[in-house]
Amino acid sequence: MPSPIVLVPGQLCTELLWQAQLPTVERHGEAYVTVQRDHDTIAGMARAVLDAAPERFTLVAHAMGGFVAFEILRRAPERVEKLVLMSTLAPADTPKQTQRREGYLRLVENGQFDAVIAERIPILVHPRRRDDAEVTDILRRMARDTGPETFLRQQRAIMSRPDSRAMLESIACPTLLVFGLQDAITTMEHQREMLDAIPDAHLETIDDCGHMMPLERPAAVNALLVSWFRRSLR
Repeated sequence: MPSPIVLVPGQLCTELLWQAQLPTVERHGEAYVTVQRDHDTIAGMARAVLDAAPERFTLVAHAMGGFVAFEILRRAPERVEKLVLMSTLAPADTPKQTQRREGYLRLVENGQFDAVIAERIPILVHPRRRDDAEVTDILRRMARDTGPETFLRQQRAIMSRPDSRAMLESIACPTLLVFGLQDAITTMEHQREMLDAIPDAHLETIDDCGHMMPLERPAAVNALLVSWFRRSLR
């Protein structure tokens, strides 16, 4: 019996992040998308996912969703059968990253949410996709649907998240790491850190791809997910 699949999107993302994946995912298990809008801590987000999820599930997490995944695995590792981490990293913020996030908070609190979106989009996608209307329109729509108040909660949760490197070796389920080679937010060093520490981890990379891989390279992401679901059933 296939395991249900819980998908957790990243910051400023909604169900639209997974629109190209859901038809593929649903052929391998019942899918649940859990968008985190109501909590300003990663712990609160993790509790909400666990409350909404089936008893046992495969967890697919993107970016901020990866931080939530680490907290879920701290709290209820027995509930996660398989894990996919996309565009994420295990350490807490550096002081420079916190400073940048505090700048975003000030902009939003001063009514300049649109300025935050305009600044972030070039960082989120491969340079060749900065003028790709299909991708950038979805990013803007997800940001509008998320809204400034939710963005503030998400930022505060990310800024206060724990460093998860010490718990990586305790992750017992099969784990797939997926990294866009042109990601401007996470790095290959972050991926190798997780690959080296998680006992049953496997790394796949996608070229010509930035941070928003489910939107930028949907066919490549789908192919990796199908291969992983089949591999981890063996």
